[in-house]
Amino acid sequence: MAPSARHANNLGQIVEYIPDRLYLAAYLDAPDENTLFPYPEPPRSPSKRSQRSADGSAPAPKRLRQPHYFTVDDTLLYNAFHHDFGPLHIGHLYRFALQFHEILGSKENKDRPVVFWSRADPRSRANASAILACYMVLIQSWPPHLALAPMAQVDPPLMPFRDAGYSQADYGITVQDVVYGVWKAKEEGCCILESFDLDEYERYERVEHGDFNWITPHFLAFASPQTSPATRTLEGTEQWAALPKTFSAIDHCPTLPQPFKNVLKHFTERNIGLVVRLNSVLYDSSYFEALGIKHLDMIFEDGTCPPLSTVRKFIRLAHDTITNKKKGIAVHCKAGLGRTGCLIGAYLIYRHGFTANEIIAYMRFMRPGMVVGPQQHWLHLNQGTFREWWTEERIERKLRKEMAAAAAHTNGNLAPSTPIRAMQKASLGRSASKNGTATPPTRGSNRTPLGEMEQEHTRDNTIGVQEDYLPAPTPGQPRKTQRLGADRHHPYSRAGSAIHEAVEEEAAVRGETATEVVSVHRKSQGVDESDEEWHLRMRSHRKASASVSPEHRRERSVSHQTMTTTTTTVYQVIDNDASHDIENIGLATAKAKALDQSHRAASSSSVLSKVRGSSSAKRAAGSVREAGVRKTSGRVGSISAAPTATATTTARKVSGM
Repeated sequence: MAPSARHANNLGQIVEYIPDRLYLAAYLDAPDENTLFPYPEPPRSPSKRSQRSADGSAPAPKRLRQPHYFTVDDTLLYNAFHHDFGPLHIGHLYRFALQFHEILGSKENKDRPVVFWSRADPRSRANASAILACYMVLIQSWPPHLALAPMAQVDPPLMPFRDAGYSQADYGITVQDVVYGVWKAKEEGCCILESFDLDEYERYERVEHGDFNWITPHFLAFASPQTSPATRTLEGTEQWAALPKTFSAIDHCPTLPQPFKNVLKHFTERNIGLVVRLNSVLYDSSYFEALGIKHLDMIFEDGTCPPLSTVRKFIRLAHDTITNKKKGIAVHCKAGLGRTGCLIGAYLIYRHGFTANEIIAYMRFMRPGMVVGPQQHWLHLNQGTFREWWTEERIERKLRKEMAAAAAHTNGNLAPSTPIRAMQKASLGRSASKNGTATPPTRGSNRTPLGEMEQEHTRDNTIGVQEDYLPAPTPGQPRKTQRLGADRHHPYSRAGSAIHEAVEEEAAVRGETATEVVSVHRKSQGVDESDEEWHLRMRSHRKASASVSPEHRRERSVSHQTMTTTTTTVYQVIDNDASHDIENIGLATAKAKALDQSHRAASSSSVLSKVRGSSSAKRAAGSVREAGVRKTSGRVGSISAAPTATATTTARKVSGM
């Protein structure tokens, strides 16, 4: 690593990635022709006569050409849900490859070094390093350790990526996790760049077009569609007969929103055989069933982790759908990120042996924002269990084959050829019938990892680890909105981005104590904060303090203490979403709804209001506390549209790489 300077104030970092050809750099300002580049000095051997001219003087040094600089900081933008900033997704990688190959293939750059640079801030450096290393692994087929080796020189170390949740980040994913996750997915056939369609990816990830992404060739993650009414249509009725069962009927159905139409048509085209719903009922599942797609509910609360019984049932059904029926599985929760990532990640760990960090990183590479908050810790703590299930199942299958072979040997009066078969023969002999024949037992081992669940196995009805090992559920889950989702990752410019920051203040006067009451109005579209998030907060409040009075149950306070100053922020959530989406069945009560009505009547019409209270207001709300609640900024909007490149073929390998 060597420093570079432009007018002595553009200090940056340069790492030689491929000798004399490719460099990874970071600059405070955009480099230009005046930026000094640290070319390596050629070796000198004055003793060799071949290096001296006829008059004895040394030959003139070779003229070094100015390097070609390029960056993607202003063209390939990660659009954050909250404070997350990467990694860049597979669509970004494909666009990076197209631009990079065009630069390398240009005649004017044939003998020039290429410098891929980013801004010097930690987030830009991490995203640039990750996308370059993933390019080397996916397109140039480098092993991951070689793709990561040049980055070991980077100082300071690269910043880890955080999740998309609204709580404080307590779990990091490194650039190494991303590179190894992408490499593992390529080796296992989960990420096939040759069949990747850039136009399809950028179209269907948008909310107004369906909001779904393929994670592997067998798994699709998507956000929950919505229809009205959402109740299931019974077979044999007139309403069932009127459901669309062909592409043409889907297009002409007047009651279906366009995103749901895109989902139904795409699922039929791509041979989806099973749809798994993890959130409460927001649409009529009969639309899938009328097209011959099986639909199954495995609902659990938003922001939480599934019990192992649900995971085992999902793995068993998914494995049967993929292996025996040769069809794909589509999984969704409300946003298609948190709960969806839990189950898909558990299966991929079970089947392909990913580590938790690798699978989290890879799923975010395919669909940004997947796996949120405590779900990251849950995958990490249970990853050994998921891999153990796969091992046990393989051993079971092998033993069954051995036992069948032993039975065949016994029937033919042939001696077993191995000690294992000898033991199996002895066990089979004890259960043999009078005529000398025997059959393999109908059951395998006592522990069948993918068998039907039994209620007496209490561990299967838990999340696999003690709940004390996991952080509390996050106080909100990331959502895409149609307005922001329309710009998300697509187009590629900074125009049109919207950043909504919440205001946080502390008392400026020494020794002053203040109370802030923040009234947050939840919008009726169900994207800012839904009933599920509210009821989840209510449950955590009841656990934190059983003595909270009903009139204060919707207030949360956080104290920020300094040496002589204490500022208490009281959060008061006003629900403007009357009954749009009750996510968690059984948590909505008449008492809560009555409380919502009273708050709505007392609230103002502003989106965010801050009211300074007195010390008495602080005392009234001081008994209600929820650890970890913080003011957070809104989602970072994306960029406006730009022409998209047609991705009909995979980017070719470039000579010299």
